[in-house]
Amino acid sequence: MNTSKLKQQKIARRHKRIRSTISGTAERPRLSIFRSNKFIYAQLIDDVKGNTLAQANAADAKAVGIEIAKKGKAAKITKVVFDRGGYLYTGKIKMVADSAREGGLDF
Repeated sequence: MNTSKLKQQKIARRHKRIRSTISGTAERPRLSIFRSNKFIYAQLIDDVKGNTLAQANAADAKAVGIEIAKKGKAAKITKVVFDRGGYLYTGKIKMVADSAREGGLDF
């Protein structure tokens, strides 16, 4: 088995385990992160209704965190539940979280 497939399986396993314990509501939506090779995507999701309340994406992780915080505040959202998407809490994922906190989101 090649290493990239094994890495994807580990990420999927961790994400499934994380999602079994956390869920977003309208008052406290889930801040979900997805990382591709080029971009970082962030969404504020109400899992009860299945709606995406706000989304942001860019190549720069810091810009994504600031943008999602700005859009969240515009939608009157200050408290969120952080979903790292199965990725380890280092590097770009940590940078998105820190910049979202700087932008005004509380988690």
